[in-house]
Amino acid sequence: MNNLSRKFISGSVIACGLFLLQSCNKTKQPPQFPPMELPVSKIESGNGLVSKEYPASIEGVTDVEIRPQVSGYLHKVYVDEGAYVRAGQPLFQIDSRIYAEQYNTAKAGVSVARANLANLKIDLDRRKELVKESIVSNIQIQQAQAAYDGAKASLIQAEATAQSAKINLDFCTIKAPVSGYLSRINYRLGSMISPAGVEPITVLSDSHEVNVYFSMSENDFLTFQNSQVGSTIQEKIRKAPLVGLQIADGHLYEEKGKIDAVEGQFNSNTGSVTFRAKFNNPKNIIRGGNTGKIVIDQHYDNVIMVPIASTVNIQDKVYIFSLDKDNKAVQKAIEVSGKSGTSYMVTSGIKAGESYIVSGFERLQPGMPVVPKKANQQANKTSPRSASGKI
Repeated sequence: MNNLSRKFISGSVIACGLFLLQSCNKTKQPPQFPPMELPVSKIESGNGLVSKEYPASIEGVTDVEIRPQVSGYLHKVYVDEGAYVRAGQPLFQIDSRIYAEQYNTAKAGVSVARANLANLKIDLDRRKELVKESIVSNIQIQQAQAAYDGAKASLIQAEATAQSAKINLDFCTIKAPVSGYLSRINYRLGSMISPAGVEPITVLSDSHEVNVYFSMSENDFLTFQNSQVGSTIQEKIRKAPLVGLQIADGHLYEEKGKIDAVEGQFNSNTGSVTFRAKFNNPKNIIRGGNTGKIVIDQHYDNVIMVPIASTVNIQDKVYIFSLDKDNKAVQKAIEVSGKSGTSYMVTSGIKAGESYIVSGFERLQPGMPVVPKKANQQANKTSPRSASGKI
């Protein structure tokens, strides 16, 4: 190989090396992204409102089982299932012929006892006159007095028997003990009913007020205790704010309720404690047996508020994009304690006054430059009503 060929090969190798070196240097340079113009706002603090919901069961203040006091055949039914009845209104009639005859017999016994007492009273008075003339002895007076006292006791006994028979006769007409709504009637005309029957004739629910029962977990119970004023749980309950009731169709019941009782201990199986709230029910909209949800509002003052729409969820963690001093995107994880309307209540991760990117960060990566623009404040307002008490 001549010198010219060697020089050509050497020059080609050097040129290729320079080309490869330049190519490697180009791949090592970080990619340059054009700045994104995104709406930016400041983190603010405010007042949060969290509504927590608890499944609840509803019962009438008074649920009375209507049972017979005497045995007999069901002779008449004066009402229909589901009817509203008033206290004292007749509901059912038991065949009363046997009890009417027992009452008549007892009344006759009263008449006999009263007549016997009258005869003995006459005999006692006559002997008292004769003893003055020494015709009869004091022993005879004592005997007449004893007979009279016995007849008087017999009259009282006969009157008591008659009164008992009258009560049994009255029991044949079964009346409503309270006002309310009737449930299903378990017997029909001609059925034999008795006080020992397994099923009641029906159940009468007094629903002008209703009791709503719901349960709290231990954590929620402690939060409830700490948020109320008072030294004892009874005082805290008495001073607790009114609660709402979400009925089955999803609407809030028009009346507010008052928590008035709580169980003395937690259920060891469920780890919860049961509360009772009382609601007025003047329009009889809700009845015993209904279900719903108790809604309890909890207020938080001066908490960090971040719009939910300005956050992203990644593997059960919540992140927000903020800006550093060079207006480059920084992704921060935030700790959230609850939702208040359309905002998260934040406990850590970001502070009031820091800038954050409101929207448009779907393709944004940490470290990318951002050209901030003023966010639409109207779209960033927090709703005062809570959507949920949990994340």
